[in-house]
Amino acid sequence: MTSLVQRSSGLVQRRTDRERPPGEEDEEPRRGDEPDDEDTGDSKETRLTLMEEVLLLGLKDREGYTSFWNDCISSGLRGCMLIELAVRGRLQLEACGMRRKGLLARKVICKSDAPTGDVLLDEALKHIKDTQPPETVQSWIELLSGETWNPLKLHYQLRNVRERLAKNLVEKGVLTTEKQNFLLFDMTTHPLTNNPVKQRLIKRVQEAVLDRWVNDAQRMDKRLLALIFLAHSSDVLENAFAPLLDEQYDLAMKRVRRLLELEPEGESVKANANELLWAVVAAFTK
Repeated sequence: MTSLVQRSSGLVQRRTDRERPPGEEDEEPRRGDEPDDEDTGDSKETRLTLMEEVLLLGLKDREGYTSFWNDCISSGLRGCMLIELAVRGRLQLEACGMRRKGLLARKVICKSDAPTGDVLLDEALKHIKDTQPPETVQSWIELLSGETWNPLKLHYQLRNVRERLAKNLVEKGVLTTEKQNFLLFDMTTHPLTNNPVKQRLIKRVQEAVLDRWVNDAQRMDKRLLALIFLAHSSDVLENAFAPLLDEQYDLAMKRVRRLLELEPEGESVKANANELLWAVVAAFTK
């Protein structure tokens, strides 16, 4: 028989009754007794971008690299860049016009070219600002990923994105750098060193679809909503739900499916909606 055990990290872990130390039930903190990890122990050094959060969810803690079989994370990270720039007020979609163009037919417009302080974001922003005529969200995801057959557009590709994001996380004290030998070659890896940062990230994702579920995408924090969509598109969302009890896992996935079934066109016209965010969602769910 499995039981729910709440650790200081806030994660729900599977544990059988025979594994429970005597007296643990009495020592288990009641809900609400623990301080909010979001408000304690966090600092500017550990505030992560959407790209860094998605990569962190995909990284194996000890090995320090993402799954070799994950071919979705590359485009997912480029989607993160577009949403991050939109949330920061740098990008927007062109007006829909009299003919009411769909989200995927509208071009991405540079709203502000003010530096973000992040090299990858600034590099992507410069490409988008300097490109005439403008491109659509779908095109930018492909161009920034290097998935184009046009040799004249290969210069748009952002190279070594995962490695550069990992180095950002090293500078923020979340990861470290090591060399590992894989028989035929050596590879630079980035194992996790600051476990509380990742645990807080996982806790946020879990709570968004469990304890703090609001049943309305428009009432959710835009960055957290985007994180759930992009983590799913990057095939790393499962990592955040793996520690849950079976019942909670099923409920979390049911609510994620509910979000994925939303119609981006309809959501984008609601009050306070970020059109570019929903355009990226449409690009990955079409």
